Amino acid sequence: MSQRFHVIGNSCAGKSTFAQALGTALDVPVVELDALNWLPDWYGLNEHDPPRLERRILAATQGEAWILAGSYESFCRRLCWHRLDTLIWLDRPLPLLLLRFLRRSWRRWRSDELLWGTNREKFWPQLAVWRKEKSLLWWIVSQHRRKRLAVFAMMRDPQWRHICVVRLSSDADIARYLSTVESVQSKN
Repeated sequence: MSQRFHVIGNSCAGKSTFAQALGTALDVPVVELDALNWLPDWYGLNEHDPPRLERRILAATQGEAWILAGSYESFCRRLCWHRLDTLIWLDRPLPLLLLRFLRRSWRRWRSDELLWGTNREKFWPQLAVWRKEKSLLWWIVSQHRRKRLAVFAMMRDPQWRHICVVRLSSDADIARYLSTVESVQSKN
């Protein structure tokens, strides 16, 4: 069975949750890309220090088995897709993503949850679509079609033909996939 995965999808698709469940089923370490990227005060290495983020991704994927959770596709394509076995695409419908965004952001804000050990989510700025760089709502809506088209293009690109792409669009798809993985693992 595959041992090098990248779980991608739009914000609020369930990438981290799915990756943790898959990592548990396979006994494979999960690399949370947001945890590698975000420093205190929402200082994103992807924007401010890309070489440092690249070093962190390379260090986290040195072994033979890992599961990347999160997109950061421009970095991951260059740094580790040549070794990737399986790309798991959580292609969730936009209305579900928006509902999850509202629930998750509200919960995180109300509970003052720490994110990646250093940051706290602010709920109201996430809704301010006129402040694009700060609005997760704007990001989810504006990136939904673009991300889908990018994955379809990747699937047609011959340089990535070694990667098995698994598209999961519903809770039932996700449950079936994890059940299959667990079944295969229990036989080994």
